[in-house]
Amino acid sequence: MRRLTKHWPEYLMEAAGLGVFMVSAGLFGTLLEYPGSPVHATIANPILRRALMGLAMGATAVAIIYSPWGKQSGAHINPAVTLTFFRLGKIATWDATFYVIAQFGGAVIGVVLVAAVLGAAFGDPPVRHVVTVPGRAGVGVAFAAELLISFGLMLTILFATNTARLARFTGLFAGVLVAGYIAIEAPLSGMSMNPARSFGSAVSGRVWTAVWVYFAAPALGMLLAAETYVQVRGIHRVFCAKLHHANDKRCIFHCGYRAVATGDSHPGVPVTMAREATI
Repeated sequence: MRRLTKHWPEYLMEAAGLGVFMVSAGLFGTLLEYPGSPVHATIANPILRRALMGLAMGATAVAIIYSPWGKQSGAHINPAVTLTFFRLGKIATWDATFYVIAQFGGAVIGVVLVAAVLGAAFGDPPVRHVVTVPGRAGVGVAFAAELLISFGLMLTILFATNTARLARFTGLFAGVLVAGYIAIEAPLSGMSMNPARSFGSAVSGRVWTAVWVYFAAPALGMLLAAETYVQVRGIHRVFCAKLHHANDKRCIFHCGYRAVATGDSHPGVPVTMAREATI
């Protein structure tokens, strides 16, 4: 209860962040893929439509990360990201728990809102509540693809956020990867990397095909990325759980970001940001 009463704004920010992401996915997915959409009729090439979808969602991710709320919550908007930072010791148990609950709730609410507004255009195939299901290559390929792209995203985040000259660009790197993954990988798995994102669409669309893939593969891929990073640079070179930290927002994590800002990465340096928020 103490965590909840102190950190509830961050939990709501996480829910809102993923809710906005799902609203964006639903709106752009319908605009580009619904057969009755004028945009769909104008852009006949599915590869081009997928590239535009990637740009839209990459831009949405960047906007969330650099928004005031994203700067405060850390903009995980993904249970697999939160789980990984928990494994790395950067987030307390109850904060991680409430983050995950908020992320799942935000995803469901976001998709349900789009369904209520757009109706059949969003619910009928091929949009179908923007569900993530394996492509024609099958479940095994979808699992491998989700694991690989999740590994790549998390490894990029860890190297960027913990490198002084790159930290401020972490959100841009993440947005570029999201855009590229949608354009290239989506035919294999639907491009999720996010258990809550897939769960929100599955609940609204009542499509549960191979949903376990979208829970297991992103979490496993990101945890493997964390292990890789720790082996290469050491766990003492993981300073915080925020994707953007050079701001005036409070930090509720086990934070040593100042070591990145000052270039002092010696293990054991007693540095914190907003220490009062972690108590």
